[in-house]
Amino acid sequence: MAGYFPNWTLKTSGDVMPDERLPAGQTVIAGLQHVVAMFGSTVLAPILMGFDPNVAIFFSGVATLLFFVITGGRLPSYLGSSFAFIGVVIAATGYSGSGPNLNLPVALGGIIACGAVYALIGLIVQGVGTRWIEKLLPPVVTGAVVAAIGLNLTAVAMNMISASPYTKWIALFTVIAVALVAVYGRGLAQRLPVLIGGLAAYVLYAATASSFGAPPVDFGKVAAAAWFGLPNFVAPVFEAKAIALIVPVAIILVAENLGHIKGISVMTGRNLDNLIGRGFFADGVGTMIAGSGGGTGVTTYAENMGVMAVTRVYSTLVFVAAGVIALLLGFSPKFGAVIGTIPVAVLGGLAVVVFGLIAATAGRIWVENKVNFAEPKNLLTVATALILGAGDLKLPIFGYELGGIGTATFAAIALYHLLDRRQAA
Repeated sequence: MAGYFPNWTLKTSGDVMPDERLPAGQTVIAGLQHVVAMFGSTVLAPILMGFDPNVAIFFSGVATLLFFVITGGRLPSYLGSSFAFIGVVIAATGYSGSGPNLNLPVALGGIIACGAVYALIGLIVQGVGTRWIEKLLPPVVTGAVVAAIGLNLTAVAMNMISASPYTKWIALFTVIAVALVAVYGRGLAQRLPVLIGGLAAYVLYAATASSFGAPPVDFGKVAAAAWFGLPNFVAPVFEAKAIALIVPVAIILVAENLGHIKGISVMTGRNLDNLIGRGFFADGVGTMIAGSGGGTGVTTYAENMGVMAVTRVYSTLVFVAAGVIALLLGFSPKFGAVIGTIPVAVLGGLAVVVFGLIAATAGRIWVENKVNFAEPKNLLTVATALILGAGDLKLPIFGYELGGIGTATFAAIALYHLLDRRQAA
């Protein structure tokens, strides 16, 4: 009789399945590779929200290890910072786009509430299956909401790069560098365009900033920071307005994680549907724990799925190694100080790429699922969500204010099903 965890069998060549393992040394190296793959996005997301990236890295490790335990070591995934939270967190806290977020505790309360809803959905799915989710969130709706999230963040990116003509050019260089690595890179480099492209822009900024009157990169804090120390944990504060703004992100996390698990099923050739509910629950609990100490909401990472696709190593023990490495990085203030030297212009360029890719992902969802835009119900659903999200329409409901992303999300769901029923009739 099978136990809760697999009996990982040693494999030294060929495809390595989730219930197989590499030798210990290779497992650690493979885990480090996954840390490198998640690093760019997991660090960028908290910076864009004014969170401490060290704390976010720490909780990404915690969430990954928790995910491993809850899914019984059978679902290979790394949980990193979710970009779906950026727009609603900025709206809930009034974050200006640079430096620490002074209203961080309020955002954390909303993130915890979102994680609780997400975990509850996971328990329901584990009991009754996923058919109701696929019916509630068909591809046309999922794509519309994803596109609305990306467009909703446009102003954030523009504010980051518009300080001067120099910052605009640095940001555009960052975009081009990331794109070149993504298209022309080979092997692991192609999986790390944000990290490598951002590093190239960082070097250019450091070499030219003083010539153009821009603030130079200050390494003083790096030299002063300790190698080891506790992360700067922050306690949450629960406010109804922030919770109302942030909780709708649970719908996005469900759709995102469902797609990732389906993708892993295809890569491994195994039916993982019985683990979807556990995956949702684990992701939700991980988000709650991260929010309780100052971390961002978490989600399963496509970047790490890409690494699995390239290496064909799907062993879940690799993600245990990755989670432990992330925990250790979280205990290094010097590591956090290095991250703090990244210029806003470079971050703005990365934001342009990342936010644009979020919006563009909608097109991939629609194409892969053959969404027919000749049908008025699909066209109107998408059109409405895009404008509500891009325009950041804030909707007052029972004394609370629903942000643009939440408004677009619920409008897309309601409008699609209203029009779908009419057509069926």
